[in-house]
Amino acid sequence: MSEEGKHYKSGFVAVIGRPNVGKSTLLNQLVGQKIAIVSDTPQTTRNRILGILTQPDAQILFLDTPGIHKPQHKLGEYMVKSARGALKEVDLILFVSDATESFGAGEHYILEMLKDEATPVVLVLNKVDLLPKEKLLPVITQYSGFRDFAAIVPLSALTGENTERLLSVIKEALPEGPQYYPDDEVTDQPERVVAAELIREKIFRLTRDEIPHSSVVEVEEMKTRPNGDVFLRATIYVERDSQKGIVIGAGGAMLKEIGRQARLEMENLFGSRFFVDLWVKVKKDWRNKDGSLRLFGYDDRDNG
Repeated sequence: MSEEGKHYKSGFVAVIGRPNVGKSTLLNQLVGQKIAIVSDTPQTTRNRILGILTQPDAQILFLDTPGIHKPQHKLGEYMVKSARGALKEVDLILFVSDATESFGAGEHYILEMLKDEATPVVLVLNKVDLLPKEKLLPVITQYSGFRDFAAIVPLSALTGENTERLLSVIKEALPEGPQYYPDDEVTDQPERVVAAELIREKIFRLTRDEIPHSSVVEVEEMKTRPNGDVFLRATIYVERDSQKGIVIGAGGAMLKEIGRQARLEMENLFGSRFFVDLWVKVKKDWRNKDGSLRLFGYDDRDNG
C-alpha cells in the first residue's frame, strides 16, 4: 500500500438539528451538488439521505436526518426515530443550529438527547452571513455552557463561507478507512427516490403552506428509451380532495408547473432528456396509517 493509502480516511457523519436550520442546504454545499430537498418549510427531509463526498485524502458519508421535533402523527414519529437511529451508526455528529435564532426548547431537547452520546459532536452555527459579527460570541458562549463540543464552526451553508474549515474538522475526526463508493457517486439513493424527492420539493415550493406535509410521491415507472430519453410516470398522493384540487390547479396549471420544474432539475442532475407524466390521487390520512407508511418506504422496522 502506498504511503498516501495508509492515511486515507473515511467514515459516517450524521447531520442533526431542529427542522429548518439549513441541514439540507449544508449537505448539498458540502457534497457539491444537490441531493437533498431544500425548502424553507420545516420537516421537509423524511428519509436519511446518504451524501458522499470523495476527496484525494478522504471519503465522507453524510446522513441527513429529519429535523428533530415533537411528532404530531405517525410519520412524525418515524422521522424522529430515524434521526435518533442515525446517531448509533456514525463516527461524528454535526449538530446544526441557526445562529440567528434565540436558543429555545428545541435546542435544549437535542442537547439533552446528546448528553450521554459518546460519539464526538461538532456544533455548526449556520446562517452567520445574517448575523452581526458582535453577536456571534454570545451565541458560542451560550452553547458552550451545555457541553464540550469537539469543535464549534460558525458558517453559512448558503454562501459556503467557512465550509472548508468544517471539512477540515470532519476529516480530523474520522478514522483511517477504505473508500466505500466510486469517485463519481454522490448519493446511495436510487434514481427513482431522488426523482420523487425532486417532485416533492416542487410541490413544497409552489403550493407553499397549502400542502405542507400531506403529500408523498411514488415513481411508478422510470424507463430509458433507446434514444437515451427517460420517461417517468409518478403519482402524487395527498390526504384530502381539497388538496388534490390545489395540486392540480386551475385547468391543470399547477400540476403542469410542478412537472416542468421537476423535469428541468432531473435533466440537469441526470444528464438525460426527461418526459414527466404526473398524476394526483387521494389516500386519506396516510400519515397516520402503518400500511401507507410502509407502502411509501417509511418503515419503522428499518430504524429499530
